[in-house]
Amino acid sequence: MNELQNCPTCGSTQLQPFYAVTDVPVHSVLMLTTREQALSYPTGDIHLSVCQACGFITNTTFDGSKQEYSIPYEGTQSYSPTFNAFHKRLAEGIIERYDLHNKEIIEIGCGQGEFLVLLCELGQNQGIGFDPAFDNRRPDGYQSDRVTFISDFYSEEYTRYHADFVCCKMTLEHISDTAEFVHRVRRSIGDRLETTVFFQVPNARYVLNDVAFWDVYYEHCSYFDANSLTCLFERCGFQVLDTHTEYDDQYLVIEAKPVVGRITKPHFSPDAVADLLAEVEQFRIRSSAQLAHWDQLLATWASAGKRVVIWGGGSKGVSFLTALKHNRAIQYAVDINPNKHGTYMAGTGHEIVGPAVLASYQPNIIIVMNPIYCPEIRQELAKIGVQAELLAIDEDFSQGASLSISTLEAV
Repeated sequence: MNELQNCPTCGSTQLQPFYAVTDVPVHSVLMLTTREQALSYPTGDIHLSVCQACGFITNTTFDGSKQEYSIPYEGTQSYSPTFNAFHKRLAEGIIERYDLHNKEIIEIGCGQGEFLVLLCELGQNQGIGFDPAFDNRRPDGYQSDRVTFISDFYSEEYTRYHADFVCCKMTLEHISDTAEFVHRVRRSIGDRLETTVFFQVPNARYVLNDVAFWDVYYEHCSYFDANSLTCLFERCGFQVLDTHTEYDDQYLVIEAKPVVGRITKPHFSPDAVADLLAEVEQFRIRSSAQLAHWDQLLATWASAGKRVVIWGGGSKGVSFLTALKHNRAIQYAVDINPNKHGTYMAGTGHEIVGPAVLASYQPNIIIVMNPIYCPEIRQELAKIGVQAELLAIDEDFSQGASLSISTLEAV
C-alpha cells in the first residue's frame, strides 16, 4: 500500500514522520475466543507523521480495508463506576448548556448506546444511534424506548437523518479521511444552523506529553490537539464554540455550530502548530527510552519470579504488550467487563480474566493501563483480598523521574 502523501485534514504535503512500529494487530478490542486466533490475528504497520501546516497526526500506512467493526467489537467502558460517573456528568453538562429537552439527537459511532441513552433519558429527548458493532450488549440500566439504533456505519445514505444535536464520541480517530467525514456531517445539517455538533477524541497532547506508546494503535489512524481539531472543523464549515479536555486530560472535546460562508471568528492558529511540533520531537526522542525501561523492568521481574499482570484488556493493553519483547513476564490481562472474560489479547494471546482470578493467583505487581482507574482498582483488590503493588502505566521513566529498577526489584 502506498503511503499517504497529503494531510487528510488540511491537504498540505508537509507530513513529517516521527514514530514507527511494525506488525501490530489491526484490531485491539475484538473478542478473540482462542489463543491461536489471537496469535495469528492480522497485523499492519504504524508510521506516524505530523502535518507541519496544521499539526494533525496520522498513520500514513493505515489501510482501512483491514478494519473489522462488527458484533465481536467490544469497546464498552460502562462496567466502570469511574467511567459511568464521568459519562453522567458529561451528559448533564451538555443538556444544560444546549437546553437539550424534548429534542432530536443523533450519535455517530454510538457503540452500545450508553451515552445516547443518558442524553435521551436525562433530557426527555429522542435519539438515533449509528454503529456497525451495536447488538445491545451493555450493562443493565442502559435501555430506553426513546432511542433507535442502526447497526451500520454512518454513510452518505444516512445524511437524510436530521437532529438538533449531533454527537460523535471516540470515533473520528478511527477515520482516515477526516475532512470528508466532517464534511458529510456538515452536509447532513444543511441550512439548519441552530444544530450543535459535539465531537470527542483522544487528546494527542496527552499521548505526546506522557510518551504514551501504549496509546498508539492501529485503529487510531488520526490524532488531534485542540488547534488541529479546530482547523478541521473550520475548514468544513463550522464555527467552533469551545474546545476543552475531559477525563484527566485524556479526551479532547470540540463543540461547534454550522455556518454559511466565511468563518467570522476563526480560532485556528498557525503559530500554535510550532508548540505541537516541539512536543512531537520530544516524543520522538524519548519514546525509545520509555520502551527500553519497560522492557528492562519486565525482564527483571521475570528473572526474580514476580507474578505480574496488567489491568485493562483493551487497546492500551494490546499496544503495551505487543511493543515489548519481554511481554511473557506478564501472565494475565485483567478486565472488569464480563464480556471479555475467557477471550485473548490480539497479537500476544494473553488471556483476559476477571478480578476474581487474582484472589487465587495473588500477583506481586499490577500494571494499570489507565491511571484514572487506580482508586477503583484498589477498592476491588481490597474486596477480593489481593495485596499487590499498583504501578500506573504513565510513570515517566524516560527522564529518570520515577521508580528505579532496584526499588521495584523489592516488590
